[in-house]
Amino acid sequence: MLADKEHPMSQDKGEHFDVVIVGGGPVGMTLGVALAQSMRGIRVALLDRRPLTVPKDNRASAIAAGVRRIFDALGVWADMEAKSQPIRAMRITDSGAGDIARPLFLTFDGDVAPGEPFAHMVPNTASQAALLGAMGDLVSVIAPAEIADWSEGKLVLADGRVLVSPLIVAADGAQSMLRQRAGIGTTGHDYGQTGLVATIAHELPHDGVAYEHFRPSGPFASLPLPGNRSSLVWTETTERAKSFLAMDSDQLAREIEAVMGSSLGAVTLEDKLMGFPLRLQIAREFIGPRLALIGDAAHVVHPIAGQGLNLGLKDVAALAEVIVDAIRLGLDHGSEDVLARYQAWRRLDTASMVAVTDGMNRLFSNDVAPVRAIRDFGLGLVDRAGPLKDAMIRAASGISQSGPKLLSGLPI
Repeated sequence: MLADKEHPMSQDKGEHFDVVIVGGGPVGMTLGVALAQSMRGIRVALLDRRPLTVPKDNRASAIAAGVRRIFDALGVWADMEAKSQPIRAMRITDSGAGDIARPLFLTFDGDVAPGEPFAHMVPNTASQAALLGAMGDLVSVIAPAEIADWSEGKLVLADGRVLVSPLIVAADGAQSMLRQRAGIGTTGHDYGQTGLVATIAHELPHDGVAYEHFRPSGPFASLPLPGNRSSLVWTETTERAKSFLAMDSDQLAREIEAVMGSSLGAVTLEDKLMGFPLRLQIAREFIGPRLALIGDAAHVVHPIAGQGLNLGLKDVAALAEVIVDAIRLGLDHGSEDVLARYQAWRRLDTASMVAVTDGMNRLFSNDVAPVRAIRDFGLGLVDRAGPLKDAMIRAASGISQSGPKLLSGLPI
């Protein structure tokens, strides 16, 4: 163990690791790969309540260009890219309740760099398989496993095993047990909306174009997948969402065609429509005693800009660099002073994204005529202002020259 002499739990009984990650989703797995590849001999454990397997579903995630560079640096992007669909353009429309016309107000075309689209749609099966393969024997996977108790630097599992580490990372989702046991509160509010997700097949090709249609109840986005298929991320009021979730697949397909204005022709559903309540939730602290929060354990934002997973992967880039730098300098990488660097690094970016997503949802999820007129006028100005639009594309793509090394595609 690299840090046995640098932390006070080194003599505690149990299985010792340098880092224990709780949560086997893409954020937790990416952190495990990043740490294991960056330091020879580092002992990383990843545990989850469920067996770690490739999911059997059609869902996909939007991966921004900057975040894609993390996967590139870790050597897993080639496997993901082969099954992914680049987003080569975006069309943004707006309409009121009952409007037939869907005027086009804003378009994004082109690459953020030569040959580099501003985002890709990556099937969850592809990302999970690539990350599982990259972990291999480098990360000790403990799954399925239940946590019976947590204390500073120590986990007791339901089967009696004890895991000891100078740093435990909570990647265990929005309802994070570790965050709650550490007494870290959250701030936020419910949106009174439900996010509806499904995968559809359609008659006409999408040509790599993503569509986002702003409606009074929330945005309706269709995101291109390989073939004549798209991923839907559809926001409705909680009450209206119930009726859509109760529809049979044929009736629902007709509703989707109507919302899309038949832009992609006839639609069929490839899986069952799923719904989840939407809320804004930000942890008051991203760190605790020998604890760091990443992903949804730290922040949950509205899906209006498709940045939830991207924010979590940015957490990974920052935390991995902080941990590796500290160990190389002989510091206790689970100490408050070291973890404070991670928190400071991620607070501003997270706050900025919260402001953007929350503000966009408030601005666009209404049918007030004066507000619609102002926002549509603003979108039109942005569409005609080339430098401003380019800056917005780069910001959405997550590309940064001053952030963590992994976000620039560089090894730690």
